[in-house]
Amino acid sequence: MTMKSTLLPHSRGVMLFARTTVSTHWQQAFALSFGLLAATQAFAHEHPRTSTELGSTVITAVQQDSPLTVVTNPKEPRQPVPATDGTDYLKTIPGFSSIRNGGSNGDPVLRGMFGSRLNILSNGTLMIGACPSRMDAPTSYIVPSTFDRLTVIKGPQTVIWGAGSSAGTVLFERDPERFTELGGRVDASVLVGSNGRFDQVFDGSLGSEDGYLRAIATHAEADDYKNGDGDRMPSRWEKWSGDVALGWTPDSDTLIELSAGKGDGESRYAGRGMDAAKLLRESLGLRVVRENITDVLSKVEAQVYYNYADHVMDNYSLRNPNPNDAMMMMRYPMASNVDRRTVGGRVAATFDWESLQVIAGMDAMRSEHRGRRSNYAMMSGQFTSAGQFQRVRDALFHNYGVFTEATWRADEQQRLIAGARLDIASAKDYRQTLGSMMPTANPTLGDSRNETLPSGFLRYEFDLRDTPATLYAGLGHSQRMPDYWELFSPGSGPTGSLNAFDAIRPEKTTQLDVGIQYASDDLEAWVSGYVGQIRDYILFTYTPGMMGTTSAAENIDARIMGAELGASYRLDSNWKSDMTLAYAWGKNSSDGEALPQMPPLEARFGLTYEQSDWSAGALWRVVAAQNRIAEGRGNVVGKDFEKSSGFTVFSLNTAYRISRQVKLSAGVDNLFDREYTEHLNLAGNAGFGFVTDNPEPISEPGRTLWTKVDVSF
Repeated sequence: MTMKSTLLPHSRGVMLFARTTVSTHWQQAFALSFGLLAATQAFAHEHPRTSTELGSTVITAVQQDSPLTVVTNPKEPRQPVPATDGTDYLKTIPGFSSIRNGGSNGDPVLRGMFGSRLNILSNGTLMIGACPSRMDAPTSYIVPSTFDRLTVIKGPQTVIWGAGSSAGTVLFERDPERFTELGGRVDASVLVGSNGRFDQVFDGSLGSEDGYLRAIATHAEADDYKNGDGDRMPSRWEKWSGDVALGWTPDSDTLIELSAGKGDGESRYAGRGMDAAKLLRESLGLRVVRENITDVLSKVEAQVYYNYADHVMDNYSLRNPNPNDAMMMMRYPMASNVDRRTVGGRVAATFDWESLQVIAGMDAMRSEHRGRRSNYAMMSGQFTSAGQFQRVRDALFHNYGVFTEATWRADEQQRLIAGARLDIASAKDYRQTLGSMMPTANPTLGDSRNETLPSGFLRYEFDLRDTPATLYAGLGHSQRMPDYWELFSPGSGPTGSLNAFDAIRPEKTTQLDVGIQYASDDLEAWVSGYVGQIRDYILFTYTPGMMGTTSAAENIDARIMGAELGASYRLDSNWKSDMTLAYAWGKNSSDGEALPQMPPLEARFGLTYEQSDWSAGALWRVVAAQNRIAEGRGNVVGKDFEKSSGFTVFSLNTAYRISRQVKLSAGVDNLFDREYTEHLNLAGNAGFGFVTDNPEPISEPGRTLWTKVDVSF
C-alpha cells in the first residue's frame, strides 16, 4: 500500500464536514437514542396501538418472493451496516453488486449489467443524475429507509415502468397513508457506527379519513474509513434530505397526493480525480388514483413529476490539488457544475375480468442537461469559479411510450403473462465543442437522433399440483436508446465516425429466464437462470496517452448467462438458516474476449437465533476470484484493470425488541478485520497518493461496529 491520506482542509467558510470526534458522535447518538426511547415509551403508555410492532431480527439475506420478483421492506435493519443510499441496499439482493466509488454513491450492477439497462424509479419517477461520469448515480439521491417497499423485477419481464430495463426494474415506493380517524404515526431511527457514521431518520404523518400530511427528514454522515490493514481510504460523505406529501382521500377509492422534496450533500472519492462538492436534489410530483370505477375498470392512475439534479464536482473542496498529478490540468483548482432537469408523466388503467387482467397506458419524459466550468489562468494564477459563468445546454432527450401488459389465469395452476411496449426516443446535441484540454468544433452540433424502439415479453407460470412450487419460463426482448453517458461522455465513437453521438446504435437484448419457486412452512427455496443475446451492446475502451486516458464507445455483440439461487430453512422454533448464490457470465462475441465489468461468483450464508424479543445472527459472505477480464474495457464509470482475488467476510448482529414500538439492533461487520477489495472497482486516484502507473483498487472497510435504535408508534 503506497497511499497515505490525511483529513484535508475544506475551502468553504462553513464546513459541511466539520466534525468533533468519533466519541462525540457516540455521545450524541446515545443521548438522542435514549431521548427517543423515553418519549416513545411515554407516548405508547398513553396511546397504545396494537397494530404497530417492530420485528426483532436483522436482515442478512433478501429472498425472492415470486418468479423473478423481489419485494422487501427497506426500513428493516440489515447487515452490513444499514445502507447509505439505494445502491448500498441493492447489494444485499442476489444478483446485485456495486462499482465502488468511496464511502457512498456507488453505481448498481445487476447480473453484470450497468447504467440505464437498469430502470430505477423513486416513487414512480425518474431521478437522473447529471455527472458525465456518473459520480451522482440515480441511487445517490435515494434514502432507502424513507421508503415503504422495494420491488425488483429481474430481466426484461415487465413493460409498464418505462423504457429500457433490459437488465431489470427497481421500484422504491412510498405507500399512501390511510386513517380511519384523526391520528398519526411516527417512524424514527438513529444509527451510530465506526468511522464517524451517524444517521438520523424521521418519518411521520398526521391525518384523518379525509387526508394526511407526511413529512420525512434525514441526515447522515461518515468520515474516511480504515481498511483491514489500518490504511485510511478517502471516503467521507454527508447528506441530508427532506420530503413532504399532502394527500386528499375523500373516499376509500380515491387518492390525490402532492409531494415535494429537497436534499443535498457531498462526498469524496478515492477513485476519481474530482469529488462531489454538491449533490442537490429538488422534486415535485402529483399523483391521482381512482379505484373500483366499474365492474371491469378497476383502477386508473395518473402521475406528473419534476426532478432536478444540480451537481458540482471539483478537486479543491474535499482535497488539495496534486502538483505531481500526471494530468497537468489537475495540478490546479478545477470545477464543473452540471445540472439535469427531468419532467415526466404517466397514466395507466387496470381492467379486470374473471380470468384476465390488463394494464394499459402511456408515459412521457423530457430531460435537459446543462453545464459550466471554472477557469484557471496559469500565467496569473487567477481562478474563476464555475458559478460565475452562464449554464449552457449540451443535450436534450425525449421519450414517449405506450404499453400493455396482461395476465391470463388459464386455470388455478397456470398463468400466462405478456406485455408489449413501443417507445419513440430522441436526443439532440447542443455541444459547441468537444474535448476539454484542446477543444475542437463539434461536427454534430444541432444534430438529432430519433429511434423507434419496440419491446415485449411472454412468461408462462405453472403451479405444481401436489407441491408448493411454481415453475416459470419467460422470453423477453428490449430495445434501449443510448443514454446521455453513452452518447456524450466518450472521447470518441467507433472508428470512422464523427463521434459517439453520430454512430452509437441502440442496444437490443433478447433474454430467456427460467426458474422454480418453492415455499412451505419450514423451507423457502428458489432458483432462477437466464441466457441472453445482446446486439449492439455499448462498450467503452480506455487508452492511456501523453495527455491522460481517453475513452471510445462502440457497438459489439455479446452473450450473457448466469443464475441466482436462494433458500431459507427453519431448523426449529428458534433457529433459521438462509443462503444465496449469484453467478454472472458474459462474452464479447465480436472478438471472443470476456465481457468486462462482470462480478464474480458470490455466496452468502446466514444463521439466526430468535427467542421472544431477542435475536442474534451471523453472516458469512464468500466471493470467488475473477480471472475473466477484458483489460482496459468497461463502461462510463469503470473498466477492467486487473484480475481480482477471492475473499471471505464474517459479520455478527443482534437485536432486542424493547417494546412493540422500540427495537435496538447492533452489529459488527468484517469481524476479523480482513483487508480485501471488490472486483468492480475504481483504481485509486493520484490526487490521494495512489500510484497511477500501477493501478491499485480501493479497499473495503475493515472491522466496523454499529448500533441502531428504531422507533415506531
